[in-house]
Amino acid sequence: MLSATNVRQMLIRRCKQLSATSEAFDGMHFTPHDFRRIFATELVNSGLPIHIGARLLGHVNLQTTQGYVAVFEEDTVRHYQDFLARRRAQRPTDEYTGVTEQEWADFEEHFDKRKVELGSCARPYATPCQHEHAFIRCPVLQLDPKVLPRLQDIEVDLQQRRARAVDEGWIGEIEGIDLTMRLLQEKIAEASRTSRATLLGMPKVRS
Repeated sequence: MLSATNVRQMLIRRCKQLSATSEAFDGMHFTPHDFRRIFATELVNSGLPIHIGARLLGHVNLQTTQGYVAVFEEDTVRHYQDFLARRRAQRPTDEYTGVTEQEWADFEEHFDKRKVELGSCARPYATPCQHEHAFIRCPVLQLDPKVLPRLQDIEVDLQQRRARAVDEGWIGEIEGIDLTMRLLQEKIAEASRTSRATLLGMPKVRS
């Protein structure tokens, strides 16, 4: 029976052999466990439900399997588009009525109006801003990750305002600033997560 060490040495020798004809293998090293991860990635990215992949790998917790799987942005978009195509194919075609030019223009205009200085307001379609553009405290503000440096400047400004409020004894002002700072920190964390998200784009409109 081959040990993990023997398999690892075999892989090292094989990579050296392959490097003679392919530079991609030069200095590359594999472990036996790498192939388990590659197998898991191929399973899920080929369309196998992740809970089935977890069963095949012997994982009790799906999060363990998620840690094995390398998810590439193009795969995320492709699976999303495939899902939309399958979903549409299962529904009656008469449910997909044509969109007029005016309807599409109104739809696009809504998203244009949602753009604000720090990102995009996620309010429902065809509704106005209900928070009087109080951006930091607005629960439906979706921050643009590009404004992270600006948010850090705002945080510094709030800290300075709070220090003055403490010196002046403005208790009510301190409470308000503390609330804004807490919400600002949440927005910063949200923007940081968003910067790693995959943009799926807009579904194509049926003609």
